[in-house]
Amino acid sequence: MKKEENIEISNVVKQYLPFEEEVAAIDRQIEDLRQQDSQPLQQGKNDAQIRTLQVRQTELLKRIYSSLTPWQTVQVSRHPQRPILSDYLNRMFKDVRELHGDRCFGDDRAIVTAMGQIGHQKVMIIGQSKGKTIKEKVACNFGCPNPEGYRKALAKMKLAEKYGLPIVALIDTPGAYPGIGAEERGQAQAIAVNLMEMSRLRTPIVCVIIGEGGSGGALGIGVGDKIAILEHAYYSVISPEGCAAILWHDGTQAPQAAEALKLTGKDLLKLGLVDSIIPEPLGGAHRNNHDAIYNVEQFLIRTLAQFKRINMDALLKTRYEKLRRIGADCVKAVSLSAAAERTIPQNLSLKAQLEKTQAEQIAF
Repeated sequence: MKKEENIEISNVVKQYLPFEEEVAAIDRQIEDLRQQDSQPLQQGKNDAQIRTLQVRQTELLKRIYSSLTPWQTVQVSRHPQRPILSDYLNRMFKDVRELHGDRCFGDDRAIVTAMGQIGHQKVMIIGQSKGKTIKEKVACNFGCPNPEGYRKALAKMKLAEKYGLPIVALIDTPGAYPGIGAEERGQAQAIAVNLMEMSRLRTPIVCVIIGEGGSGGALGIGVGDKIAILEHAYYSVISPEGCAAILWHDGTQAPQAAEALKLTGKDLLKLGLVDSIIPEPLGGAHRNNHDAIYNVEQFLIRTLAQFKRINMDALLKTRYEKLRRIGADCVKAVSLSAAAERTIPQNLSLKAQLEKTQAEQIAF
């Protein structure tokens, strides 16, 4: 790591989530003790106390992060110090060459497409960028892509297919951009076309949800042979706030919506919507960007190596079958529920007739 990067990291002010108040208090105590040690004649005096506090903090983080609620998981996935696409491009890939434009309308900065190398494998990188500074965030629509972004992604994926490059998709978006201009330029169609085309691209596709995986915005680059999710990321048909606004007309019900949406990695793995959960460092990726990125890198290297041994026709068949299985269990459950409901009116009618007969007897 460069000297400038070390200086930048040391100057970053830690930000804490609402459920991390005790962790923040311990950090403040450790910082106070270190400042005392930096004074003359005080070198190393508080080392033992600092080590005790660090052990206590580690135990506290283990307890908190082993039992996060779905809403707390959403909050972790949105942490401002969590690594974003630019961090992965800088630290995980080599020889990155960004490709621009959709050859139709413009260059959407919310989706980045690039050629690069991971391990010994050259790949096509498709990722959603949120930006770090305010200027970058505005340019990227805070990670919400426009239709031209999805068309750019598809054009570059077809280029990867042409030259036999595997595709690595890094997903991190609250959802597709909902503006009028985006709708006028065919937002829904752009996402739908990507879903169709990605399902039959003759090249391996690996998707990793590194932060937020919201709605069709995530699905637009989310069809793959392997789909993985970071331990404290989420993947959902809609954001918890959007769900709460629709169902209860009240955004404060977002924690309840997050519980119902089954959006955590553990729930998604049980439902068969993701294939793997990539572990994060203790306390979340925002506490240790280096190790979080390393874990994703190792997963991608292993997965891409496995794909080299699979015939392309077999890979496409497996991808198709995987897509067809999504929701199959839900359809069975709905069918059983509908069959049960069909018997209820008959039972109710018999009960009504019995009550009517009893009433007539009483009246007589």
